Amino acid sequence: MKLPLHQPQLKAPTPAKPRVVTFGLIVGNRGFFPQHLAERGRQDMLAALAAAGYNVVVLDASESRHGAIESRDEAKACAALFRSQRDVIDGVIVTLPNFGDERAVAETLRMADLNVPVLIHATADVPDAMTIRDRRDSFCGKISACNVLSQYRIPYTLTTRHTDRPETPTFQKDLRDFAAVCRVVRGLRTARIGAIGARPAAFKTVRYSEKILEASGIAVEPIDLSEILGRTNGMADDAPMAVAKLAKIHEYVTTAGIPAAALLKMAKLGAVIDDWMIEADVNVSAVQCWTSLEEFFGVVPCTIMSMMSNDLLPSACEVDVCGTLSMYALTLASESPSALLDWNNNYGDNPDKCVCFHCSNLPKHFFESVKMDYQEIIAGTVGKENTFGTCVGKVRASPMSFARFSTDDLSGKIRGYVGEGRFTDDSLETFGGAGVAEIPRLQDLLRHICSNGFEHHVAANMSNVADVLHEATTKYFGWDVLRHR
Repeated sequence: MKLPLHQPQLKAPTPAKPRVVTFGLIVGNRGFFPQHLAERGRQDMLAALAAAGYNVVVLDASESRHGAIESRDEAKACAALFRSQRDVIDGVIVTLPNFGDERAVAETLRMADLNVPVLIHATADVPDAMTIRDRRDSFCGKISACNVLSQYRIPYTLTTRHTDRPETPTFQKDLRDFAAVCRVVRGLRTARIGAIGARPAAFKTVRYSEKILEASGIAVEPIDLSEILGRTNGMADDAPMAVAKLAKIHEYVTTAGIPAAALLKMAKLGAVIDDWMIEADVNVSAVQCWTSLEEFFGVVPCTIMSMMSNDLLPSACEVDVCGTLSMYALTLASESPSALLDWNNNYGDNPDKCVCFHCSNLPKHFFESVKMDYQEIIAGTVGKENTFGTCVGKVRASPMSFARFSTDDLSGKIRGYVGEGRFTDDSLETFGGAGVAEIPRLQDLLRHICSNGFEHHVAANMSNVADVLHEATTKYFGWDVLRHR
């Protein structure tokens, strides 16, 4: 009996949009400290959050004394409000305009049971306002709040300065960084990674444990490459999805000199992958390439993967699921495209510079200029005519954050490293997508990578978010992650 081919729907994954973060706000209070400080502190924090563009869930001022939390009943009311909004709250900010009641803060968080990041803020005193009418003692109250949260085993994030005012540039940066931490935590806890095809036999370096990922809330949804190719081969050349995808490819990258037949294959493959990602409800993907697609289908998937990564839907080659996870974490933190690269070559005799390379599916965001070409490495094995579809160009000068997370079967944990450097404007004549990276103490980093058996793949992003990733992964997931400096 002949089974009907899957019929793709006329839809594609929506490019990811920056998420407006929503905070739950707890205003601490303590009765024998000046009460007007609690009221004013609530107003100041709400104004700072509104100015930064964040949404807030907070008790109405009429629902508790000064809209702050001190008593058991107030803690219960705030916790109930937070539970009713658990689907939208990304993180909680605790602000202490005066000493605050550490027990009420901790019990609110325990009863709300949101399991989201928590930021502890304390407002700074002013030297000429230290009388009984205006003295805050938030400096001391913050230490007490952190002590009790530690007893309750509730993880929390600290501000750069022990005490600070909500309107200062330092606290505004703390807010931005904390929002990024919240995006990473929420995004990874709900991540669904599409694994398209089998790991290439030669790439034992990209092996991973689905079970260890699942323990952090990260799901892997696999599909055999034969299913993807079967659906692709069953799609008519004039299918609306194929026509639409082909138009997007032409809009995305220069295709001069690429055979029309190869472009159509890419378009149909991309349309099928888009359709399957919606069907499987996956956020990001890792795709088999080397060399099955080239031998048995006749193109490389680089351009369609580049397009997904550029739309903040990261896609990694060689079914490097943990590489995709690393890309996704960087994308969540920065709200900008990430790439997967090889730590590939030294750059002359400079110990802090190296060449980062892929052949390539780098997002267009990374390039000075980019064009479509053929994959020179695989072409030597399967023929040039079967390897069209790479994105070729030089990586532009930019700040750089890098990350690598891996599952460690021996310890049953996820481990990794994060750090920062920069892509330079140093000259580089090569093929594929490549750039020169300068990283402080690079030799120490490479020694750590080799000594601990990490992969040759690393995720990169044109931003400075290493501290955000380190905070999110170590504090709220318990991963073993090095912050390279």
